[in-house]
Amino acid sequence: MAALDGVGAIARQVWTVAGLVHAVADTLATRFAVVTVRGEIGNFTRAASGHCYFTLKDGDGTAALRCAMFRRAASMLTELPREGDEVELRGRIAVYEPRGELQFVAESLQRAGAGALYERFLRLKAQLEAEGLFDAARKRPIAAHPRRIGIVTSLGAAVLRDVATALARRAPHVELVVYPSAVQGAEAPGQLASAIALASQRAEVDTLLVCRGGGSLEDLWAFNEVAVVRAIAACRLPVVSGVGHETDVTLADFVADLRAPTPTAAAELAATAQEDLLDELGALAQHMTRTVHARLDANSQRLDRATLRLARPAQALAGHRQRLAMLGQRIAVAPLARIERGRQALALEAVALRHAAQRRLADRARAVELLDARLSGVDPQRVLARGYARLADAQGRTLTSVAQLRAGDAIEAVLADGRARAQVLAVDSVPPTQD
Repeated sequence: MAALDGVGAIARQVWTVAGLVHAVADTLATRFAVVTVRGEIGNFTRAASGHCYFTLKDGDGTAALRCAMFRRAASMLTELPREGDEVELRGRIAVYEPRGELQFVAESLQRAGAGALYERFLRLKAQLEAEGLFDAARKRPIAAHPRRIGIVTSLGAAVLRDVATALARRAPHVELVVYPSAVQGAEAPGQLASAIALASQRAEVDTLLVCRGGGSLEDLWAFNEVAVVRAIAACRLPVVSGVGHETDVTLADFVADLRAPTPTAAAELAATAQEDLLDELGALAQHMTRTVHARLDANSQRLDRATLRLARPAQALAGHRQRLAMLGQRIAVAPLARIERGRQALALEAVALRHAAQRRLADRARAVELLDARLSGVDPQRVLARGYARLADAQGRTLTSVAQLRAGDAIEAVLADGRARAQVLAVDSVPPTQD
C-alpha cells in the first residue's frame, strides 16, 4: 500500500510476511510451471503418511534443493531411491509458506540416464512374462540336501569368496563347483548363457547359483538380457538367483526357481546348515531309540503273558473242557429248539392260511352278489314288466326306427306276459331336437 509522507513523496510499499511469501510463490509458479532438474539424492525419508522428503544436490555439493514427493506420486515408484543415486525429477518449484522455504514438488522420478534402459527393462519383462517364463507353475523345488552346488559368477568377484565362505561355514560337506563367466560388459550375456547351459549339460550339481554383487541398472543389465533369461528357463537344474542387493531386481530373478536378496543369502538358501542337519539327525535317532524300546517292551510283555500260560497248562485244559461242555450242551439242545421253532412257525402259517381263505371266500361272495345285481338290472324281462314292449317285423327282426316301417306292415309286439300282433296304419317321423 502506498502513502504520502510529510513532504509529499510516495512512501515505499510495505508487505506482510504472508503476502510477500505468497507473491513469491505465485511468481515461481508462473515462471517455473513444469521443470526437470537433475542431481543426487540425499537424506531420503518416507513418512508414515506415504509422502517422501529428501534433498537434491549437485555432485560437487555447491547447491542443494529441498524436495517433496507426495503419496500419489510416490506410489508410482517401482523402487525407492537410495543415498547418492543420481536422478532426474520432473515437477514444479513452490514455496512452503509456513516456513518461507523454497522446495521442489516432484511428480516423477527416474534414474538419470537410465530412463530409456528402464523402459526397455519393462518391455522385456512384459514380453517374457507373456511367454510364460515367469509362471509360478514352472518353479521347481530346491534340493533339500545337496551334495554339490554350482555357481555361475566371475572368478575375480568378491561374490565367489562370499559364497564359498558361507558354504564352508554353514555346510562344509557340500562341494562348490564354479562355472566362470563375466558378469558385466558386452561379453557378459553370452558367457553367462554358455555357463548356465554347460552346468545344465553336465548335471553334476544339485542346485545352480547365478550370482553377482550390487550395482546400477547398467551394471546389472547382463542379467536382463533375453539370452540369459532363456538359458535359466531351459536349465535342467533348480536355479537360485542372487544378483545385486535386496533392492535390485533383474529379469533373472523372475525366471529363477528361487530369488535370494543377496549372493550370500543364495548360498544359505541352497544348503541347509550342518548344525540343523545334525539336530534333525539327532531328533530322528532319539525317535528311533524310543520306538525300538517301546517295541521291545511290548514284546517282553507278550512273552511274559505266554510264559504264564505255559507254566499252568492245567488251567488251559480246564478252560478247553469247559468250552467243550458248553458246545456239547448247545449241540444237544439245538435240534429240539429248532424243531419247536418250526412247529410254532407251521401253526402260525396254518392260522394265516385259514384267515386268508376266509377273506378270499367273503370277497368272492360279495363279487357274485354285485354281478347278480348288475345282471338283474339289465334283464329284458324286467324292462318289459315296467310297461315297455319290443317290436319286431314279420320275420322276427327287432324294430328300432320308424324308417323300418311302412303303412300296412304287420308287426308283433312282445310284452311281459305275451305277444300281440298288429298292423301299421300310418308312420310319423319325429324331427330330432336341437341343443
